[in-house]
Amino acid sequence: MLLVNLGTPDAPTPRAVRRYLAEFLWDRRVVEIPRVVWGPILHGIILRTRPAKSAHAYAQVWGEGGSPLAAITARQAGALQVRLEGAARVDWAMRYGNPAVGAKLAAMKAAGCERILVAPLYPQYSGATTATVIDAVGAALAGMRWQPAIRTLPPYYDDAAHIAALREDIARQLGALDFVPEVLLLSFHGMPERTLHMGDPYHCQCRKTARLLGEALAGDFPQLRIETSFQSRFGRAKWLEPATDAVLVAEGARGTKRLVIAAPGFSADCLETREELAIRGAEQFRGAGGERFAALDCLNDSAAGVAMLETLVRRELAGWI
Repeated sequence: MLLVNLGTPDAPTPRAVRRYLAEFLWDRRVVEIPRVVWGPILHGIILRTRPAKSAHAYAQVWGEGGSPLAAITARQAGALQVRLEGAARVDWAMRYGNPAVGAKLAAMKAAGCERILVAPLYPQYSGATTATVIDAVGAALAGMRWQPAIRTLPPYYDDAAHIAALREDIARQLGALDFVPEVLLLSFHGMPERTLHMGDPYHCQCRKTARLLGEALAGDFPQLRIETSFQSRFGRAKWLEPATDAVLVAEGARGTKRLVIAAPGFSADCLETREELAIRGAEQFRGAGGERFAALDCLNDSAAGVAMLETLVRRELAGWI
């Protein structure tokens, strides 16, 4: 089994970030602009200006195990390996950067794995995320004469196990706060609005996750107002709304004093949660008049999160183990 998440630079340095962004932003599914137009923008502007800024952001969240996303994904794989009790080998990869999907699949095949479940750790499906993992798997298989059998984990945005895990873990974290929040803001990664009109189900799946999670939390937190937003806008195109940064400012300005933010579209904490939400989000909310702010952890390798992963992968491995 191969767990796959988005990716990370090898180090919090401009050179490493530039190499990572060059791979990530050149994917046709990530940026759907004709290459003749996008190439000069990417190489002439973005890769000259963005790496230093992003490297500074990564440096604020980098730990002994590297980037949060890589360290947590590795822990998820290790914890899942323990729970499967030897029934399957569990490894992990990054779609962009290292360890690469193709290299990991080749290593697993060389080790004798003839049936591999590829598990993209994106609860909601998008062409820019889940589909790119399948693209990488296909490219790797294209170079193999003797291919392993492949299964893929479907999106699990509305799976009962996923919603239950989110409810349990968020309720635990809310209960540990030293203040009672007025608002829980559920922030999902943004996408250009045109992807919705082109048939990408991502927006609808995010909304359904938010609705089901809100219903699950209502019994224990009846006074908690739950809102949904989309973060990480990039470029001039119109993106899914409302934007997280705009909502944080609006909530502070309208008199909300205590707000908590969670990111149920991320399976593991990363730059977008630990820097964009936890650090910049706090500054935006407090700068607009808010007082108490907390950014909750993603499911990560929590007991609830790993138990959910076990439920999902055992279902997909049925007949194999």
